[in-house]
Amino acid sequence: MRIKKTVVGWREWLAMPDLGVERIIAKVDTGAKTCALHAFYIDEFVRDGRLWIKFGLHPNCDDNQQEIDCEAPVKERRDVTDSGGHCENRYVIDTTFGIAGKQFMAEVTLTNRDNMRYRLLLGRNALRRRMLVDPGKSFLLTRAVKPVKAT
Repeated sequence: MRIKKTVVGWREWLAMPDLGVERIIAKVDTGAKTCALHAFYIDEFVRDGRLWIKFGLHPNCDDNQQEIDCEAPVKERRDVTDSGGHCENRYVIDTTFGIAGKQFMAEVTLTNRDNMRYRLLLGRNALRRRMLVDPGKSFLLTRAVKPVKAT
C-alpha cells in the first residue's frame, strides 16, 4: 500500500503542541538531517529520576519580545555539524509536530538561532515518508498570517 505524501512549500506554519507552541514558521530544509529549534537559554533539571531541560524560545521571526518557556525530557546529547562546518554539542528531544491536521513525532536538536531568519528547521527526519517539498512555493498548507505580537 502506498502512503500519499503531503506536498509542502519551502516554509510552512506548524505547531509543536508538546512544547506549548501554537504557531511557528518552519523553514523546510532537505539539507538538514534533523530538525533544529531555537533555544536562547537551556537549563537542566531532574524529574522522576530523568534528565529534563527547560528552554526559552522566541517563536516569531525578527521578534525577541515574545517568549515561550518549554520543557522536555532529554533524549541525548549529540555533536551536530552545521552548514558552515561548525560542530556543536546539542541537546536532542523528541516532540510532536502538527501540520495540515496531522500529527507526528520527530527528533529535534536545540541551538541558538538568534542570527538566523527562521527559528525552526524542519529536517529530513521529519519529512521522510511523509512529505514532498515544492521549493518554489511557500505556505501550501496554511495561510501566511502574521503572528500576534506580545503586549
